[in-house]
Amino acid sequence: MDNEMLQELVEDISEREFSKTFRHQASFNPRLRTTGGRYLLRSHNIEINEKYFLEGGIDVLTGIIKHELCHYHLHLEGKGYQHRDASFRKLLREVEAPRFCKPLASQQIKKKKTRTLMYSCTSCSQIYQRKRKINLTKYVCGKCKGRLVFTKEIIEQ
Repeated sequence: MDNEMLQELVEDISEREFSKTFRHQASFNPRLRTTGGRYLLRSHNIEINEKYFLEGGIDVLTGIIKHELCHYHLHLEGKGYQHRDASFRKLLREVEAPRFCKPLASQQIKKKKTRTLMYSCTSCSQIYQRKRKINLTKYVCGKCKGRLVFTKEIIEQ
């Protein structure tokens, strides 16, 4: 899909769902990373993240367009167009547009590896688990005041 087809799709959705014409430009913006689309207040143009169309298909793209058109039409009418405004939420429900985009599968945040350090007492064999290294010359066992030694490191994903 190119920008001309996107423009036609946005104009069609605007007429069909909102019964209003879309008089500005709609285009794909390859620099968008964390959002499905955005409405530009000064130029009244709409930019769409093409990755959402490529990964999610036409249904996801249609939802994003409806969402951005809610911003567009409410802003031009002088009503509350921000996510927190009641008029915006009401219009979203009327046209069945999503309030937020689901994260892309390719952009999923990778979980950090967590490490657990195991220490044990040489006298009473008490085991301690810590996330950070401890100074073995400074700290002693809380149970018997015995000397602590490093046992092992466990890395979880």
